[in-house]
Amino acid sequence: MPLTVDFAQVEPEDVPDRVAAVCDELEAADTGGWYGKLTVERPWSRHNPVLEGEFACPAAIRPYLERELGKLAAAGARVAAAAARRKLDLHDPALLDALDEKAWDLRRKKLFLFRPERMALSIDRLAHYTGTPAEAFQRYVLFTNYSWHVESFRERFPDAIGPVAPGRQMPAWHATRPGRDGITLIDIGVGPSNAKTVTDHVAVLRPDLMLMIGHCGGLRNHQDIGDLVLATTYHRADGVLDHVLPTSVPVASNHRLNAYLLDALVRRDLPYRLGTVYTTDNRNWEFEQGGILEAMRLSRAVAVDMESATVAANGFRYRVPVATLLAVSDKPLHGRPKLSDAAQEFYTATKRWHLEVAVEVVDRVRAAHPDGLPAADVRSPDEPLFGRD
Repeated sequence: MPLTVDFAQVEPEDVPDRVAAVCDELEAADTGGWYGKLTVERPWSRHNPVLEGEFACPAAIRPYLERELGKLAAAGARVAAAAARRKLDLHDPALLDALDEKAWDLRRKKLFLFRPERMALSIDRLAHYTGTPAEAFQRYVLFTNYSWHVESFRERFPDAIGPVAPGRQMPAWHATRPGRDGITLIDIGVGPSNAKTVTDHVAVLRPDLMLMIGHCGGLRNHQDIGDLVLATTYHRADGVLDHVLPTSVPVASNHRLNAYLLDALVRRDLPYRLGTVYTTDNRNWEFEQGGILEAMRLSRAVAVDMESATVAANGFRYRVPVATLLAVSDKPLHGRPKLSDAAQEFYTATKRWHLEVAVEVVDRVRAAHPDGLPAADVRSPDEPLFGRD
């Protein structure tokens, strides 16, 4: 029998406990080998009065579920939770059909962005790639393409939870807070393939933001090694998402996040440039310049890297606010290629304050937007009910 709660009849002080009971019911179904199902009735909606959704591993996104259900409860929705159908084994060949994101009927409004099979697989892969369980991930996710930032993160948060064993492809560290209100840092390594892989899976957890804090090559004369680049837009030459998101679709950083980052840079009197980041899939593009230099010129790019546009594009696809703050580690067009000795000096000098700016911005977002950053710029006609703010 489903657990049904008519929140129009629940006293405000009792809402958190009743929301928790709904989530408990979903977790009980999951423990019993079932996908949990939520049915939300909204009497005030003329076009979509009833929405349904199935969930796998609800414990992995419990704070998110409680937050979204709390919003519906405050509006007087009627919510039912129950076991829906037996979970599909991840070794079952039938899993393949259930993973196709384009197979959904876009004429029918969804409750959640992902099917339960997709959730289950991503949560399993997150543990595999990062060495940490999905339940350890926090609301605010930082990505880096160098392990030096991991060292600074561990110094800043000595109690952070890390991988269960060394050798993970994209190790993660989690500075935890109650309600998963802390910060996760993932060393995604170098290249757009890793950037796509990890953001495909992190998006299932519905983080409040994804912030790239990596290194880049500076493309302008008036840049020095160690200067910062705050990305406003991206030139997508990485190629890994072109089949699902044409490069004709504009992708930009979240304006609110960029405003906070810019304020932090100005107050700290740090040198920076705003502009387009050119993301390539070729680390040695200097050897095969061809039309790349012309593309950089036409896009007015101020920096080149291999991950930022990929992270931003997947954030756009999956409705997660994204921003990018890079540090110039070399100037390939100006006789200052990345060389080992100079790179070591650069990393030592910049890694701490680069991270500190990111942490400061997360603190500001946490205080100003406890229910999540406004994300109207990444909504779409098939926008799910959960996560609309």
